[in-house]
Amino acid sequence: MIVRKTAAELEKMRRSGLLVWQVLQKLREVAVEGASTWDLEAAAAEMIADAGARPAFKGYYVPAAGETFKFVLCTSVNEEIVHGMPNRKRLLKKGDIVSIDTGVKLDGYYGDSAITVPIGEVSEKTGKLLRVTEEALELAIDRVRAGNRLFDVCGTVEQHVKSNGFSVVREYVGHGIGTQLHEEPQVPNYVDRKNDNPRLKEGMVLAVEPMVNAGRPESVVLKDRWTAVTKDGSYSAHFEHCIAVTENGPWVLTRP
Repeated sequence: MIVRKTAAELEKMRRSGLLVWQVLQKLREVAVEGASTWDLEAAAAEMIADAGARPAFKGYYVPAAGETFKFVLCTSVNEEIVHGMPNRKRLLKKGDIVSIDTGVKLDGYYGDSAITVPIGEVSEKTGKLLRVTEEALELAIDRVRAGNRLFDVCGTVEQHVKSNGFSVVREYVGHGIGTQLHEEPQVPNYVDRKNDNPRLKEGMVLAVEPMVNAGRPESVVLKDRWTAVTKDGSYSAHFEHCIAVTENGPWVLTRP
């Protein structure tokens, strides 16, 4: 069932979303050459605790992994697509990219967002990967309007990514969000005819999150049972925002 939020609920989600935005802006500064992915984790954990919020990911049970996630952040470097785990020994180096995904629960409502940060100068192709992935998200946000259908959002991501020579990850998708981190509907980054195609209505909130590979779309999960990587070793980028459907158009809850 898709849960539509009231204006008061959206305001609460806005506060959660802005906290996530603030955390990610801080992590842009921390993510420099020589920093570890654990440095990012520590900074985020401190900010979330200081704000009186709860991390959304830490303690979240995933049946496929058979255990709960142990971290505030997912930090996915280079060929890692999503669910990379912070590590004191994983040092960022020039030319790397790191996808930073985090969420919080504040006053009963969730916020969830992701960015991919280049470490120093990156190759021209990698720079294009980041740009196209973020563009795909912005184009999709514009489709989150009452009267449109879910496939309008999904298809917009897929078309922009493919037209630029990249591929969308199919195993991991966006989602509805509210009092639960993952609510209906699922939001793939491609048109999946096997899924429903609901019409978007005021009060719906979608977490749209393009995950885009520089090479082939296939992914595999490492032996740690969490980290998803590109099967061909190509780099992967990830951007995410939570967007509310309102009478005035899309409202991005996870940025000012």
